[in-house]
Amino acid sequence: MSAITLQAPAKTNLWLRVTRKRDDGFHEIDTRMVPLSLSDSLKIKPTTGNTVSLTCNEPDVPIDEGNLVMKAVRALEERTGHRFGAEIHLEKQIPHGAGLGGGSSDAATALRGFNELFDLGLERSVLAEIAGSIGSDIPFFVWETVCDCTGRGEIVTPVEFDWELPVFLMKPGFAVPTGPAYGLWTESREIPGIPYAPQLCPWGTMVNDLERPVFQKYLMLARMKEWLLDQREVHAAMLSGSGSSLLAVLTRNDRGRILEERALQTFGPNTWTWVGHTLRA
Repeated sequence: MSAITLQAPAKTNLWLRVTRKRDDGFHEIDTRMVPLSLSDSLKIKPTTGNTVSLTCNEPDVPIDEGNLVMKAVRALEERTGHRFGAEIHLEKQIPHGAGLGGGSSDAATALRGFNELFDLGLERSVLAEIAGSIGSDIPFFVWETVCDCTGRGEIVTPVEFDWELPVFLMKPGFAVPTGPAYGLWTESREIPGIPYAPQLCPWGTMVNDLERPVFQKYLMLARMKEWLLDQREVHAAMLSGSGSSLLAVLTRNDRGRILEERALQTFGPNTWTWVGHTLRA
């Protein structure tokens, strides 16, 4: 068997509604997730024996059993009864703690890759079930398409979505952990003067209920959203997932680089920026 290399796309949420806190401590959500043209990549090379190793181009990314990629492999081994021998190399492009699902996508891509490389023959629904045992938004990435997600995010329904939206992302030099963002949701309040209202768009209503707790803790993100909404190139803007990246849908495909240059001038060269597009269903 030869090695394979697979892309692990980032995601964003076109809307994210938090409906209640569940008895199990998770939160019930209703969200539409879309994959982005931004991606990590995983190279999986089979080896003799039954040892799986992980390397990464980013030295700050843990490569031990706590990495979601390794957790995915172990969950697959437990489900199938196989012990795999493989070397995995992860090339990171998706920033950590940005609300873009990088680690979850890497894990789902590992499941898809091992299923293909070792000819396991598992259906996507089975891979999604395994993915759901590892993390709430990992099943979405198994389907490789636009999906509506409910429950804690693990109930995934692929949907038709013909839009390929031009988007711009920017992120300050800090991350926002997902758990605390949800944990603060119940007690959080809106900041007067900050725009939280749903934005009506041809592809759906863009709104993110996590803006309330995240903006309350990280006021700079609220100011960045305000700035984006003031730019003539921006059709709609909001927090991506739990942050810390901000998503802007652009008015035209050719406006991203202009906006990127202005954002770096305004917020400084340490701001992470990206110009690309959503992927169609």
